[in-house]
Amino acid sequence: MGRLISIDPVTRIEGHLRIDVEIENDVVKDAWSSGTMFRGIEMLLKGKHPWDAQQVTERICGVCPLIHGTAASYCLDDAMGVDLPDNARLIRNLCLGANYIQSHILHFYHLAALDYVDVKAVAKYTGKDPALNALKAKILALDKANDLYPFLPRYESDDYVSDPELATTLVSHYVQALEMRKKAQEMLSIFYGRMPSFVGTIPGGVTTPPTISNIAAFRARLNELTAWIENVFLQDIVTVAQVSAYAPFLTLGDSGGNYLAYGGFDEDSQGKEKFFPRGVIFGNDLTKVGEMDENKITESVKYSWYKDDAENLHPKEGKTEPDLHKKDAYSFLKAPRYDGKPMEVGPMARMLVLAGLESAGKRKEQLLLSLIKKLGLDGAVETCVKAGKFGILPRHALRVLEAKLLADRMQEWLDQLKPGEKIWDSKGKEIPKESYGRGLVEGPRGALGHWIHIVGKKIENYQAIVPTTWNAAPRDKDGVRGPIETSLIGLPVPKPENPINVVRAVRSFDPCLACAIHVIHPKHNGVKVFRVV
Repeated sequence: MGRLISIDPVTRIEGHLRIDVEIENDVVKDAWSSGTMFRGIEMLLKGKHPWDAQQVTERICGVCPLIHGTAASYCLDDAMGVDLPDNARLIRNLCLGANYIQSHILHFYHLAALDYVDVKAVAKYTGKDPALNALKAKILALDKANDLYPFLPRYESDDYVSDPELATTLVSHYVQALEMRKKAQEMLSIFYGRMPSFVGTIPGGVTTPPTISNIAAFRARLNELTAWIENVFLQDIVTVAQVSAYAPFLTLGDSGGNYLAYGGFDEDSQGKEKFFPRGVIFGNDLTKVGEMDENKITESVKYSWYKDDAENLHPKEGKTEPDLHKKDAYSFLKAPRYDGKPMEVGPMARMLVLAGLESAGKRKEQLLLSLIKKLGLDGAVETCVKAGKFGILPRHALRVLEAKLLADRMQEWLDQLKPGEKIWDSKGKEIPKESYGRGLVEGPRGALGHWIHIVGKKIENYQAIVPTTWNAAPRDKDGVRGPIETSLIGLPVPKPENPINVVRAVRSFDPCLACAIHVIHPKHNGVKVFRVV
């Protein structure tokens, strides 16, 4: 057996994730992904009024309340037979789009970029740009005060971008990104009132009608963000992708080649047409994008701290009954499977499904393929296709490309809003005696599903499978690893005490364990205790 190392917790992600890897001959031979806290929201909802699901599930995560509230709204719409007005559909799209943009900016600049850029190289900047020199002075002052915490914690690496000019420019964009995220949050607050724990979408529609003034306020910020995404965000990812030391990361970190997308952003009132299409891919074969059949979704709990009677259930019938003493279990995440297979979800899954459909001529607009060619990334894509692997860098690059496509489309949705027309269907308040509903949406981090069973006008069962449950899943009943676990196999770790490539791979998925698991002991704030070796 090789050397076992543990990273507990992985930092610069949302929530508590533990990663164990076995290293042999300086590469990862085996890996385990462990969610170390329990999520009990589903249990809390049982017996509650169905409308409570809208507000309670927003509290699943302080970073992702908007996507949970959106999924809950669609879930309740479905259970109550709502005919969603176009204005409501468009406002939901616009606010979710704003949330995507701020989330993607947050991930690249404030969570992941520090794995690639040497912040201290800014001290060696010798240029004459006043703004960059002001940044240099600030960094020097923070370093002198031993207060570089905005850029920590981090492992060190010999392959950081350390050219003073380039590093200083990238760090300045880190600072700019804070303001850009603020503008995106303001956009969704225009229609939704506040973030987090927003109040703008409800079963049946939304609460704030479009007006000439709020459309103009939204558009002004969107215009700024669109320009920044194109002139800064896209260029930065192209710059990082062209660093020769990072070329292996085009294929290193591949999750196994299976991808799932529920489809995101309804383009019609029935939700049949999606801006980001639904589909599944197996074995990295982009020529065969299959139809997504939600009936093929199940959850395995063989290695999860849940009772065995939850094994292989569809989430419509899912159970949330913990078993803290279960033999061989190592995670509070269940192991979602599609047709029995682990699936990566998220921006790369969505964009690969889109690319496959565009290549096959099944999409009218060649949006993604044209953008890839425009940015000169077609060679990198060809490398991945030939290798049959999409790794760490494509996961980052396709996230940024998605932000660009979405920002452009949001301009069109703004144009389609009609002040004075309805924003709510009253069927949203008509609670049935018994009904099932589900809301399948695409959040910034991937496919999110909410399922509800109403009995006697109360919630009998509520289940949620979040994106990180798919990506950070443990092994299933057949011993098959989850996507993050698989992505770690074969990664070089020449210095086990400094496993930067491990966290680079994990962070490329943008995990949100706050969504997947988050309940701690009410008296001592304790979580399950592990021995770190």
